Amino acid sequence: MTPERLPTSTHQPRWLTPAELETWYSFCQLLYMLPTALGAQLQRDAQLSFVEYYVLAGLSDQPERRMRMSDLAVLANSELSRLSHLINRLEKRGYVRREPDPTNGRYTHAILTDAGYAHLVEAAPGHVARVRKLVYDVLDPTELRGLRTVADKIIDRIEQDDCPPKDSAMECRP
Repeated sequence: MTPERLPTSTHQPRWLTPAELETWYSFCQLLYMLPTALGAQLQRDAQLSFVEYYVLAGLSDQPERRMRMSDLAVLANSELSRLSHLINRLEKRGYVRREPDPTNGRYTHAILTDAGYAHLVEAAPGHVARVRKLVYDVLDPTELRGLRTVADKIIDRIEQDDCPPKDSAMECRP
């Protein structure tokens, strides 16, 4: 939205310049298009959504291929209730099972099954090929380093903004 279309107020925001607006539109288009393109390949080749693949991959990287549901929700950037529905779908397919956390019964672990791991191993080469084609093959090493730097800076800012006040008992994620 442009400044001339908005009501005036006593506090004027720092509007985006035309160049900043173009950058923002390109970035937003990337945010929408990349997960869709990756998800389409995963759905076609492995019958997995992008987030299902991400959850399976996240579990595969954990000791004993298990993780607390609450931690997995953070990894997947998902609400626990939404993640629970996703895990239900993966359980029905035999890719994941749930068990109480042996150290604290108030928590539940999601565990990647052997069948889930085998499916992930089968799906991974096609996914990696798609990631390479869409991202790595079009950027040179300097651009890739810049992409990582930019992504890390934005992630850091988001995490800082999500932190509670310093005098709060809650902690920020590392």
